[in-house]
Amino acid sequence: MAVLTVPPRKIINGLSVDVEDWFQVGAFEDVISRGSWDRLPLRVSDNVLRVLDLFAEAEAKATFFTLGWVAQRNTELMRRIADAGHEIASHGWDHARVHTLDRAGFGADIAKARKVLEDITGVQVTGYRAPSFSIDQRTPWAYMELAEQGYAYSSSVAPVTHDHYGWRDAPRFAFNPLPWSDLVEIPVTTAMLGGKRVAAGGGGFFRVLPYAFSRWAIRQVNRTERRPAVFYFHPWEVDPDQPRVPNAPMRSKLRHYTNLDRMADKLRALVHEFDWGRMDMLAHREASRATSLAA
Repeated sequence: MAVLTVPPRKIINGLSVDVEDWFQVGAFEDVISRGSWDRLPLRVSDNVLRVLDLFAEAEAKATFFTLGWVAQRNTELMRRIADAGHEIASHGWDHARVHTLDRAGFGADIAKARKVLEDITGVQVTGYRAPSFSIDQRTPWAYMELAEQGYAYSSSVAPVTHDHYGWRDAPRFAFNPLPWSDLVEIPVTTAMLGGKRVAAGGGGFFRVLPYAFSRWAIRQVNRTERRPAVFYFHPWEVDPDQPRVPNAPMRSKLRHYTNLDRMADKLRALVHEFDWGRMDMLAHREASRATSLAA
């Protein structure tokens, strides 16, 4: 008698874009003041349009975690993202790291950003990503505020050690941070190398390291651990002609500017090689496998 085998379920990875302009990044937060932002050239719209075209080539859908500050100044762009079938989610108002706020300030920040995003697109915002992955062990109240404001999921944790961010002891995959809420946290991807966690979810690591590293990491997560990867990048990373910040620290300049001219081609390879989808869909699928933070 022939034995019927069930093929493994195809894994749809989470594709995400942190929508902020070139001057709003953590690397430059100490040398470019918020008060100067409105005097600087805006490049985010043209860069996002390039990203939308790239995604359309691969028929890939994604989530655009967008700053409220950016959305307010680029309303037609927001509608274009939503009309293309992508998810609009919140990245907060103006890229303030969560641990620099108290709970009241954080609550006001995410409420203000969400209202602008929903008023522009007419679509409910259910997802949130903290600027610079800044939800960690210092901010237990952040999840309480997200849950009370009705968010379904967050993707705000990098479960690694890093000089700018990181929650080393957080779970690597979906978890429920609150025992009384269905809110699910979807951490950005890490892989295991020599028994240690290594960041493998995109951004500067994807831009600077060889493409083969990201391929290996995503395959490890998909094939060995049978979990979806979560990948992110920023629109300014496909913009090699962006203005330079001469007074930024050398380490920040190296991180920010390295391989900008190669990023679009690497992204094109990535979105064609793997299967991708929106983060809200991934969060819905992963909710049933989410562990308790206390575990």
